[in-house]
Parts: sequence; C-alpha cells; structure tokens
Amino acid sequence: MINKTLTELSAGLKDGDFSSVELSQYFLQRIAKYDDELNAFITVTEEQALAAANKADEAIAAGTAGVLTGIPVAYKDLFCTDGIRTSCASKMLDNFIAPYNATVVEKLTAAGMPMLGKTNMDEFAMGSSNENSYYGAVKNPWDLERVPGGSSGGSAVAVCAKLAPVSLGTDTGGSIRQPASLTGVTGIKPTYGRVSRYGMIAYASSLDQGGVFASNAEDCALVLAAIAGFDAKDSTSVEHQVPDFSATLNDSIQGLKIGVPKEFFGEGLDNKIATVIQEALQEYTKLGAEIIDISLPNTHLAIPSYYVIAPAEASSNLSRFDGVRYGYRCEDPKDLTDMYMRSRGEGFGTEVKRRIMTGTYALSAGYYDAYYLKAQKIRRLISNDFKQAFEKVDVIMGPVSPETAFKIGAKTDDPISMYLADIYTLSLNLAGLPGMSIPAGKANDMPVGLQIIGNYFEEAKMLNIAHQFQQATDYHKQLPAQFGGEK
Repeated sequence: MINKTLTELSAGLKDGDFSSVELSQYFLQRIAKYDDELNAFITVTEEQALAAANKADEAIAAGTAGVLTGIPVAYKDLFCTDGIRTSCASKMLDNFIAPYNATVVEKLTAAGMPMLGKTNMDEFAMGSSNENSYYGAVKNPWDLERVPGGSSGGSAVAVCAKLAPVSLGTDTGGSIRQPASLTGVTGIKPTYGRVSRYGMIAYASSLDQGGVFASNAEDCALVLAAIAGFDAKDSTSVEHQVPDFSATLNDSIQGLKIGVPKEFFGEGLDNKIATVIQEALQEYTKLGAEIIDISLPNTHLAIPSYYVIAPAEASSNLSRFDGVRYGYRCEDPKDLTDMYMRSRGEGFGTEVKRRIMTGTYALSAGYYDAYYLKAQKIRRLISNDFKQAFEKVDVIMGPVSPETAFKIGAKTDDPISMYLADIYTLSLNLAGLPGMSIPAGKANDMPVGLQIIGNYFEEAKMLNIAHQFQQATDYHKQLPAQFGGEK
C-alpha cells in the first residue's frame, strides 16, 4: 500500500480493491505505530478522517468521485481547520480552535480527501530544522538523530515515513524544498499568488506560499491542480488560468535549456552534494537537455535581504498575539502592559522572539531606510537576475541545501549558521518564483534534493521536467528501511 502512487490509490478505490475507510485506517495505524518516535503530528484527527472517508466511499459508490476522492491528506499546523486546533507549533496558540477552514483545506475537503491530522513545524514557520516547535523536534526517518529540515518538517516526514500519502506545507524561504530535500521526498512551492493564502496563519505575507509534499511529481501535479486558483478572499491571490498539470507530464524535454548558476557551486557546498547534483544534470543531458552556465550575481545578498524583510513582516503579523482576543494569556496580570509583556514573553519561543525583535528594529524610526528599504531594493535586483537568466534558459537547477541533514542540536546555539543553510532557496521567495525539490541521490548516507526553478506560473513545465527524471531514476522510490518494510 505504501508504494502506491495517488493515481494507483485512486484506481484501487474505484475498482473496489479497498475502501477509503480502510485506506484511512491503514495510515492512521501507521501514525499510531511510528509517530511517537518521529513526532511528525501535533494533532491526529481520526474521528474526522473516518467520517470523511465514509462520505468518500459513498461518492465512489455513486460514481461521483474525482481522482482525489478518498485519499487521505495531512496539513501543516498553520492551515486553519474548522473546529480543530491550529497551533502553529506555538504555546501562544496551543488552545486555539480555528472557526473556519483555510481555502486549501476547503478545496481538498470538497475534493473528498479525508484529513489525517495536523503536522508539526517550526513555531510560526520560523526555522530550518523543525527544532523550534513547542511540541518538540521532528526526527528524520532516515536517521532519528538528525533533523528533517524546516519549517514544514512534519509534513515532509509524514510523506517520507508513509504516515500519509500526501501533505501540504508552506514555503517562506525554502520551507517546502529544504525538508523535501533532507527527507528524500518531492516538494513543490508554486508561484507566489498561485495558491490562496486565506486561512494560512502568516509569517511573512509577501513571501509565504502553500505547496505540496508527495512521493513524486505526478502526485504533486494532481494535488496542486486541486488547490491552485484565484481566491477573492486573499488579496495576494493572482487571477491566472490553472492548467491541467498532469496533461504535460509525459512531454519530451528534448532541447530543454537548463541554467546552472555558478553561485550555487561555490564555497560552503558539500563536495558530495555537488557530485550528486552534477550526476543528476548528466541524467538530464541523456534525456536531451542542454546544460548552460549562468550567473545570478546577487545570490549572496539573498540571506541579508530575507532576514530583514521576513522578520519585519513577522513583527507586524505577530503583533496581534497579545493575550487579549485569543491564544495564550499570562496568569494574574498586574495591568494591561504586564499582560502584553508576559503573554508574549511566555507564549513565544526563542527564535520567534529573535525575529520579532530584529523586524521591529528594522522598521523603527531612523533604521527603516537603512535596512528595510534597502533590503527591498536588493529584492528587486535578485528578481532582475532571474528575469535575465530566463531570457537564456527554460529552467534553472542546482542544490537545495549546502549540506545534508545535520544532527539534532548541532546548530541550536548558532542561529547564523542555521540561516546560512537557506542560501539556495531564499532568492526564489524574494522573487516570487516557483521551485521544487526532487530526490536526486544520497551523500553522507542521507538524501539529497535537486532544486528545479521555473519562471512565473510555469509549474506545469517544472512538473514535466521532474517527472521525466523520475521516469529514468528510482531515487524517489527509496524508503527508510525502518519505515518501508510494510506492504
């Protein structure tokens, strides 16, 4: 069962090989068996999953089912889910029950997908290792002593360890692509505005974008088609036609021009990862693609730019968590100021506080022009780099992360080192471009992802390119021994 694609699961449901209830029970049993050691889920919604599965079985029996009907899904715990805790992995929202569904949840519920639960994450999506959760660190299924990447680590691990066939995450600076790379699954971050952000608790509003984790590009295409599209409830949503992402998966990539930025292969990149990426690029040349050396000269400015813009937006977005309306409130405050200070001081974790303070400083009088405004100008330069590159090439490829999954606790006391791990992913979010990570091999006995960067709204092309690689290789089929033995 765990080796079946979404297409195969859909066919099995329609042929009566198994029911949605049986399928949901199967994954719920795997969660019960394995999640104590992985810590991928914050909340498991067994009752809701089985009720939705029953409805899905009725739709299948009536012949009104779609391709995703009856297939379970898991959501990162910052997507609002009506009547179910939505915590953002923070003490601040530990008691928050969402009163409505996020648009993506609404869409997948309408498609007939039962919800298995809400996955663990870095608190308020701030982190690259999934160690910043109020509910504890998530473990990498390939090595339980290592991180899975963040901030969507729980969603990546749920797919990697086959606790769910598909999951949703968010990507603000690499938070889908990086954990996908570190756990050996496929993850796609769409163009900014392609997927509605309504009901997605914001970290940095101009950077956040929801996306998909799955075993392969074909599965990602099916789910992305269901969640993409304009949403009037989201002011950042773009009115742009949503193609059938599955229709072009098998198109030839003969003559494809792949740009490889020299800046992605400089100092700091593990040589073993560089070798894996080069071998993946050679595989593409066998499929008829042409490799072209390019330059993205402002790549080195992505980290300082991002770590001004994102914390600035975070300081604004998180100002609403004040102990007044909802969320955590301190006990016995002396006065209003004491309530604000203690509620926020006790409710937020260390990394969240660090970014709020950084962002507030960058936006303060006397520093706005020196930091925030300058960072926004750099953002334009980074975007222009990509624009010029896409005049010469069809797609850009390179590593996702400069290193494989590191040991839990190895960088806890060195946040700057943690930030530097995002060097290859941040620039996409600053430019609003789509990107994805696909399994490309291993280095240091841990998975390595190949990053595919597309032009605006060219997710279909990216998925086609990824699918062709996965037709020629089997890296995406490899499972951690401890979690892949069951059939």
